[in-house]
Amino acid sequence: MAPTFKDLQLTGIGGRDSTAIDVADDDLEDVRLLDSYDDVYAKSSEESGMKRIQVKVTGMTCAACSTSVEGALMSLNGVVSASVALLQHKADVLFDLNLVKEDDVKNAIEDAGFEAEILKEQNTNRTTKPQGGTLVGQFTIGGMTCAACVNSVEGILRKLNGVSRAVVSLPTSLGEVEYDPLIISKEEIVNAIEDAGFDASFVQSSEQDKIILGVVGVMSELDAQTLEGILCNLKGVKQFGFSRLSKELDVLFDTEILGPRSLVDAIVRESSGRFQLHVKNPFTRMVSQDEEESSKMYRLFTSSLLLSFPIFLMRFICPHIPLLYALLLKRCGPFQMGDWLNWILVTLVQFVIGKRFYIAASRALRNGSTNMDVLVALGTTAAYVYSVYALLYGAITGFWSPTYFETSAMLITFVLLGKYLESLAKGKTSDAIKKLVELVPATALLLVKDKGGKNVGEREIDALLIQPGDVLKVLPGTKVPVDGHVVWGSSYVNESMVTGESAPVLKEVDSLVIGGTINFHGLLHVQATKIGSDTVLSQIISLVETAQMSKAPIQKFADYVASIFVPTVVGLSFLTFLAWYISGYLGAYSDEWLPVNGNHFDFALMFAISVVVIACPCALGLATPTAVMVATGVGANNGVLIKGGEALERAQKVQYVIFDKTGTLTQGKATVTTVKVFTEMDRGDFLRLLASAEASSEHPLAKAILEYTRHFQFFEASKDSEHQNDGSAMSAWLLDVFDFHAVPGRGVQCLIDGKSILVGNRSLLTENGIEIPTHVENFVVDLEENAKTGILVAYDSELIGAVGVADPLKREAAVVVEGLKKMGVRPIMVTGDNWRTARAVAKEVDIQDIRAEVMPAGKADVIRSFQKDGSIVAMVGDGINDSPALAAADVGIAIGAGTDIAIEAADYVLMKNNLEDVITAIDLSRKTFTRIRLNYVFAMAYNVISIPIAAGVLFPWLRLKLPPWVAGACMALSSVSVVCSSLLLRRYRKPRLTTILEITVE
Repeated sequence: MAPTFKDLQLTGIGGRDSTAIDVADDDLEDVRLLDSYDDVYAKSSEESGMKRIQVKVTGMTCAACSTSVEGALMSLNGVVSASVALLQHKADVLFDLNLVKEDDVKNAIEDAGFEAEILKEQNTNRTTKPQGGTLVGQFTIGGMTCAACVNSVEGILRKLNGVSRAVVSLPTSLGEVEYDPLIISKEEIVNAIEDAGFDASFVQSSEQDKIILGVVGVMSELDAQTLEGILCNLKGVKQFGFSRLSKELDVLFDTEILGPRSLVDAIVRESSGRFQLHVKNPFTRMVSQDEEESSKMYRLFTSSLLLSFPIFLMRFICPHIPLLYALLLKRCGPFQMGDWLNWILVTLVQFVIGKRFYIAASRALRNGSTNMDVLVALGTTAAYVYSVYALLYGAITGFWSPTYFETSAMLITFVLLGKYLESLAKGKTSDAIKKLVELVPATALLLVKDKGGKNVGEREIDALLIQPGDVLKVLPGTKVPVDGHVVWGSSYVNESMVTGESAPVLKEVDSLVIGGTINFHGLLHVQATKIGSDTVLSQIISLVETAQMSKAPIQKFADYVASIFVPTVVGLSFLTFLAWYISGYLGAYSDEWLPVNGNHFDFALMFAISVVVIACPCALGLATPTAVMVATGVGANNGVLIKGGEALERAQKVQYVIFDKTGTLTQGKATVTTVKVFTEMDRGDFLRLLASAEASSEHPLAKAILEYTRHFQFFEASKDSEHQNDGSAMSAWLLDVFDFHAVPGRGVQCLIDGKSILVGNRSLLTENGIEIPTHVENFVVDLEENAKTGILVAYDSELIGAVGVADPLKREAAVVVEGLKKMGVRPIMVTGDNWRTARAVAKEVDIQDIRAEVMPAGKADVIRSFQKDGSIVAMVGDGINDSPALAAADVGIAIGAGTDIAIEAADYVLMKNNLEDVITAIDLSRKTFTRIRLNYVFAMAYNVISIPIAAGVLFPWLRLKLPPWVAGACMALSSVSVVCSSLLLRRYRKPRLTTILEITVE
């Protein structure tokens, strides 16, 4: 029986225009997201025969392990859902008590090769934190112009109680905040940013049970109340908030009772079709916000240009047209007609269009910092105030000094032009995310089934409303909507947009497919397994986005310069004014240098204003983040996922690359090449013992042995039965195993028929007191010298046989190793295999430095030994048993991750199982930091050269003087130039190995 909601309170979560709905009269205002609901539902579920438990799982190292545990749990008949949290080492399992017991769950995990412990139930109360503790939220932040603004916002956020981490990105105008929802809400974070003078809005968070819907059909207050009434009566809705302004509906719901599609269908059904809802994709919303910002800057620029153009004409063109100039000189009251027009037009530009500069400057000063807006506001206000003063002074005294109205108007126009071009260029830097977002189809064809599981029709639904278990129809030429596996049909699928692999991949029944890939010619029925943020594409987008948010250490230089830049420039401007004014007053230069009707004050003032407006802190602030943004996007397009600017910076300094052998240098597809029995035991009995012992192991060599024995057993069994199922026949052929133990770096041991069996290397047997005869040692040595691994088998304390297993090298391994040497990087191989096999493999790929017989934990020690002298070390592993080493390395590179991109330990994730991408990763990082250094050189050189010129250093000799509006144009274009420089990285092409190796192709 489902729980009732009459005693619960639904609290609006929208914003300041959201509505809170009270469903009861009880005083429940402080209840956190229906605190008691989980308990109510747990009791209700248990009464109906369902139970939820949490299990501690030990031994998981990466997402492949968590997937293995999930698969083992879901294979149990009676398990409704199973979710495994890799980082928390926990599994959350919902199952039917009538079909499954707790011990069954525990045994299933242990049979998969992991240790399991059922956790005791904990009562939740009002002070308990939600599962997962903190949330990570993203917020758009408007009004930031340079690194000083970024520092200011980050400082404000980090001071908030409940915020544990805050990172702000200038190019994306995004802030990522990790916060405790019990201490501070997202609305309070938005308010804190707005109180600091910036615009802010919430984008998305890591909450899995929240959905944002756009609502069509709410035309009046009565409609809004009807919608809220429907939500109040929907079982499973925890919280909701409807914004009448944006027509957006935020809903927090219980995923065990309600799914996103069920929620939407229920609202449409209860409203009799009056309301139509569609899911708001947070990434699409961010893209639209970027376009809106560009449109806003364009409107401001064109408005300023329309008003400034007449001022430009009156100043420079009309004096050469007698008729027009005569009209401008006509007196109207105390001023000439031209003066009135100038004053009116410039006032509109200065205080209406240029209002944003005053707002931004005031917020910066209020927060104790300075930025580019302070310089623009200071320079334009000085020119405007002086021009107004000159007019009024002339009207009163009759002495007319020159005015500089055009300086203010044209300066604002050029700065806005620069901002518009900058916003367009910055938008290009995030093209990678836009392209990834566009890969997801908007809709999907859902196959509707009856209670018997028979297809009765199909229905087009929003792709964001797909639920796990849905069977979707994928037509030829269309995109696969979500991750899943094929349940019917076969076709070739183009996965290049996700993995970078150009060749189409054949997909048949049980094949895995990735959302966003393109189906070619066949019709497929795909069952959804991963949706939303769990899909490969969403994780890639999230990874790229997180990388673009991160800061490279070199950015600290720009942050420091930005903190002192504006005060320094203002000081230089003041000194410039004093130098020219005092030297003129003392007669150090001729009065012929002064403008017509000008004096020493306005002559010095124009130099000072030029210094203020030509200085550009923006170029410094954009030098690093724009390059990192483009590089991470380019990497994603080439199948190289980079986890941030820090990883990029370290990778370009790499001196050593340490390769794991199995699955990295080799193909990871071991095959049995030799089987030798040293006793009178029958070969079939020997393989049966061996396969029975290895059946419980997850090691690649164990799988190779099982594959070999499966074929052997198939041919033997086919003599007796031609119709027996291969899988069930194999299971029946294996012997019962007891007390199975995997010994890391050694092998496995267990009991069969009450006798001990050991399968592994020499160390395993000698440690258990079993001697290895000379002829067996010679046999194993011969295998090892031929790059094969020798596996010894002992039964009942007697060595009975040996198996030779080979894992062929990847075809590109030797060429990539040589390529790294040409790049000045020293390759090293580390393996748990024996020295002879290691030397044989190393000889084939020409690696001189090897470390063999190293335990998985010992690989990290090998890395630390190279780091002792300060060297930068990269580790390349398959991401399964190399996590400690990947984490210990300065740059961890997980290769061949494919759909497993959630490897926390690695800094780089290579989507393809191709070693060439190791070279791509290092080469891209080097190219990126070369570009960053060029950006810094340009930004610094610009300021170092332009400020003295603007101050008039060359004027005494060359009569070179930069009017303030020209200085403003230079300043605007400088930041655009830096962004465009970073955009050149989009032309990056993967290095050709022939070029690296300096091979001349005849």
